[in-house]
Amino acid sequence: MRLYQWDGYATRFQAQVVRAWSEERGHYAVLSQTLFYPESGGQPADTGVLRGEFGEVRVLHVYEEEKAFGDVVHVLSHPVPEGAQVEGEIDWERRFRHMQRHTAQHILSQALLRAGGYHTIAVSLDSAVCTVDLEEEPEEDKLRQAEALANFAVYADYPVEAFWVTEEELAQYPLRRPPKVQGQVRLVRIGDFDLAACGGTHLKTSAQAGPIKVLKWERYKGGGRVYFVAGWEALEDYHAKHALLSRLALGFSTNPLGVEKPIQKLQEELYTLKGENQALKEALVEALLPRALEERALLVPASVLGELAKRLLSWSDKTFFLLSPEGRFALLGPKRMEVLEGLKALGAKGGGKEVVQGALPKEKVAEALDPKRVS
Repeated sequence: MRLYQWDGYATRFQAQVVRAWSEERGHYAVLSQTLFYPESGGQPADTGVLRGEFGEVRVLHVYEEEKAFGDVVHVLSHPVPEGAQVEGEIDWERRFRHMQRHTAQHILSQALLRAGGYHTIAVSLDSAVCTVDLEEEPEEDKLRQAEALANFAVYADYPVEAFWVTEEELAQYPLRRPPKVQGQVRLVRIGDFDLAACGGTHLKTSAQAGPIKVLKWERYKGGGRVYFVAGWEALEDYHAKHALLSRLALGFSTNPLGVEKPIQKLQEELYTLKGENQALKEALVEALLPRALEERALLVPASVLGELAKRLLSWSDKTFFLLSPEGRFALLGPKRMEVLEGLKALGAKGGGKEVVQGALPKEKVAEALDPKRVS
C-alpha cells in the first residue's frame, strides 16, 4: 500500500519486510506498505531510514518495479531480514521541498495553459531549479502573465485534495491533460484552478507552494523549456542573489539595484583595454620578428609566444626556439623534435605537430637559451 497517496504529511509508519535481497549493486527491500515516494513523474524519490531489531539502515533511493502498479523497491545502505517488522521515517525537509516543487508545477502548468495556451508535456523536479517542457514555443509577455497568474493562485490559498475515480468516470472531469494510467485514476484538484491526474505528493493548500518565480525560458525540441523555483527554494534563490547584489553595490558605493550602470562602465573600459592590449601585442610581435629570424633562440613574453610562433611558420626551412621567462616554450622548424629531445634533459615536457609547445623548470630557462641548441 502506498501510504503517501493518502497522507503526504505523515512522516512515520509501521510495516513488514515482504521481500529482501542483495546484489552486487546494493541491498533492496519491498515492504507491506510505505510512505516512501518512488521516483516517478519528474518528482525525485524520498529518502530516510528503516529501524528494527537489526538496528537502523538508510533508505538511499526508492523506485517502482513497474510503473503505477508495481512494487515499491527501497534501496538500502545495509541488508534487512525478510519478514522483519520495521518502522520507517522519511526525510521530511526533503519531502516538503518536493511537495512545494510539485504543487507549484501543477499551478504553473495551469497558468501557462490559461495565459498562452501552452501545454505541458514533461517536467523535471529533481533540483531546486525545476523545468516545465512545453509543446509550444512561449512568448516572454505570456510567460510573465503566467507567472503572475500562478502567484495569484498561491495567494488564493486554494485547498489541494486528491481523490480516486474510475476510468469510466473520467469524462466528467475537465482535466488539464489526459491521464497516463488506466483503471482507478488518482486526480489532484487545486480549488477551482487546476485538475490533473497525478500519483505524486502535494501540499494541503496552494499558499504553501509560493512564491513561484519563472527564471528563464529557452527553445527546446520545437517547443519551449521554462525554468522556475518555488517555495523555500525561491526564497533561498532570492536571498543568495540579494546578498550578491548587496556585496557588489557596496564595492561601487551604490544600492543593489544601481550596480548595472557602474558594471557597464567597467565593461566598456575593459573592452577598450583589451583592444589596446591586442594592438600592443601585435606591435611587439612585429618588433621581435627580426630578432627571432636572426637569433633563432629567443626569450619572449609568454603573452606573444604563440602569435610569434605562427608568424615564423612560413620560414619552414629554419628551426626556431621561443622561450618565456616562466618556462613556456614553442619549437618549430625541421629540427624541432631534435631540440625537444635535448631540452628533455633539462626537465622539459611538451608535444605537438607543426608547433611543439611545452614547459620546462623556470630555473632552467637561462641554460635552455644556449644558442648551440638551435642551429
